[in-house]
Amino acid sequence: MIYLSNSVRKHRIDERALIRGTRRMLAAAGVPRASLSIALVGDRRMRRLNRMHRGKDRATDVLSFGGSNGPEGLLGDVVISLDRAARQAAAYDATLDAEVRRLLIHGVAHLRGHDHVTAREAAKMLRLERRLARAIGLRWPY
Repeated sequence: MIYLSNSVRKHRIDERALIRGTRRMLAAAGVPRASLSIALVGDRRMRRLNRMHRGKDRATDVLSFGGSNGPEGLLGDVVISLDRAARQAAAYDATLDAEVRRLLIHGVAHLRGHDHVTAREAAKMLRLERRLARAIGLRWPY
């Protein structure tokens, strides 16, 4: 099950396509029956979450929070700032929908246990991100 909440109305995204793509991503990530919560928020809320959970008093583009273990449990939560995603999409000459999917891919990779602290970890994470992008037909990177 994919749970999607969108508290930002000033940016339009194709929510149905996002949910369909998320299902394909989860299958490509090896957890086709896992549930995932996606929250689309603004910069103010993202800043509060980043400060509370990471001690960083600034907005970021994506945060991931792990869920319960098990093949059919909640993989976790991915929170995406639509304000930040819109600015990044404009800078990359991409659509907002594509940038949201890119950020979701990054968040799912974190939930699958990948990180980018070391070069070796970053390379593993990039391989998964590319696989997830291929699963939804998104060029990686732009």
